[in-house]
Amino acid sequence: MDIASYKRVVLKLSGESLAGDQGFGIDLPTVDAIAAEVKKVREHGIDVAVVVGGGNIWRGLAGSDKGMDRAQADYMGMLATVMNSLALQSSLENIDVDTRVQSAIEMRQIAEPYIRRKAVRHLEKGRVVILAAGTGNPYFSTDTTAALRAAEIEADVILMAKKGVDGVYDSDPRKNPAAKRFTRLAYIEVLQRGLAVMDSTATSLCMDNKIPIVVFNIDKHENILKAAVGEDIGTIVGGEEA
Repeated sequence: MDIASYKRVVLKLSGESLAGDQGFGIDLPTVDAIAAEVKKVREHGIDVAVVVGGGNIWRGLAGSDKGMDRAQADYMGMLATVMNSLALQSSLENIDVDTRVQSAIEMRQIAEPYIRRKAVRHLEKGRVVILAAGTGNPYFSTDTTAALRAAEIEADVILMAKKGVDGVYDSDPRKNPAAKRFTRLAYIEVLQRGLAVMDSTATSLCMDNKIPIVVFNIDKHENILKAAVGEDIGTIVGGEEA
């Protein structure tokens, strides 16, 4: 693992991945463990930008399903991603990883506003950049944020860290013991089959910009590092051989 396959990655973390076994909120030992893995990726000379979801605190769709205005519910979800981003920043800086949080919603007291050129400059200086508050717009998921930011900062790949799932299957492996895990998939197959990689807007954006997606299980030790250096884990969507 001396030579990295990728020079710049976007790591997409679900909010649930920060909750640990408790399933909700922020579990600091879990966040610390993720931060330690991100540090190892940086030590391999790989630029790291992180997009964090907010589902461990609030889901916009869940709020709108119960009668809340959808845009208002989505803004609350964006604020949840900021809380997660600050927790991850704290864990990273506790282990001496220089980190910046950039928010798509302006809140200058706690985060920089997202500016593409500034984000790229931070990455070039070896800092981890955590991209918070989604795209800053309702109706767009943090999956779409990851795809958009990856295109903007010219990342080589999106590392899609999943909790409890080690790739993309043709059916739910928790319900179907005979479910088949794919090793490689084309973008169009993901869209046509409605596979649960990321939402269709995000998948289309990755397809248009030829950004591969690696889907892997975050629960296994050092899987973030293994994915970042190009080890054959999980499922690769897109790429030359898909």
